[in-house]
Amino acid sequence: MATSPFRPARQPRRRLPYLGPPRYTEMPRWGFPPLAWRWPTTVPGARLGAGEPVTVDRVRIVSGHAAAMMWALAALTLSAAAGEVWRYVVLLRSRGGALSDRLVATSDAVVTIGAVLALAFGALAVVVTVWWLYLARHAAAEVAEQAPHRRDWQVLVYLLVPGVNLAMAGVILAELEHHVLRRPGDERPTPTRATKIWWAAWVVSGVLFVTTIAWRFRTGVQSQADGVLLSAATDLAATTVAVLTALTIRRLSALVAPLDPKRLRHLRVLSVHNAPTPPLRETRPTPSRR
Repeated sequence: MATSPFRPARQPRRRLPYLGPPRYTEMPRWGFPPLAWRWPTTVPGARLGAGEPVTVDRVRIVSGHAAAMMWALAALTLSAAAGEVWRYVVLLRSRGGALSDRLVATSDAVVTIGAVLALAFGALAVVVTVWWLYLARHAAAEVAEQAPHRRDWQVLVYLLVPGVNLAMAGVILAELEHHVLRRPGDERPTPTRATKIWWAAWVVSGVLFVTTIAWRFRTGVQSQADGVLLSAATDLAATTVAVLTALTIRRLSALVAPLDPKRLRHLRVLSVHNAPTPPLRETRPTPSRR
């Protein structure tokens, strides 16, 4: 069978019209993280440099949230204390005559809203703070190359059981400080002055809280007025504890996860010293358009 030595001419490929960017039936699972101008060591969850555990990075992140929530809790408890003081002033004014319903209802609303918000936000702040404590204990023990003094479930029980937490919260904080300061493992943990102040404020706040609840069961006008003052004192004590807790979180987190100045990189020029004067280009000729 003979064949022609000439090949048929190729037909030009038909160009399809542009249909726009590619579309996917589902969310693509590839790509880069939505971050810009960040070094890999600052990405949450990324592996850090050699010798630095991943838990230390989490301590930095959670400590910021825990401290911010404690400051917010301090603001709420302070407003609740102001509401209690206002209620006591209203009670004093009621001794001279009847008060308007609007004034009494407003005072009750301020006290109720402040108490509910403080309790709800306080529960959330406690959860975040306990999570920070868990991370800080393990990070400090790992950096100090020691084992934690207590197991995690024991620490959780000591912090959540009423009455027991008044005595054991300071002990657990002293143990954390022991690892943070890298003291010898065979040495008994001794709380610092800052921890003792926090511990004393924590115990006073707990005692005032229990006393205020017990005082509510007493009857009589004078007992109710004294209960308002006790509630204001309890709110102020809670404000003090929240502020001291925020400061403690920042202090211990700075010791557990310090920022190494050698690893910081500046993304802008701060100053230039003894730099040579850059040479200037020759003047362009007159007829040049550029």
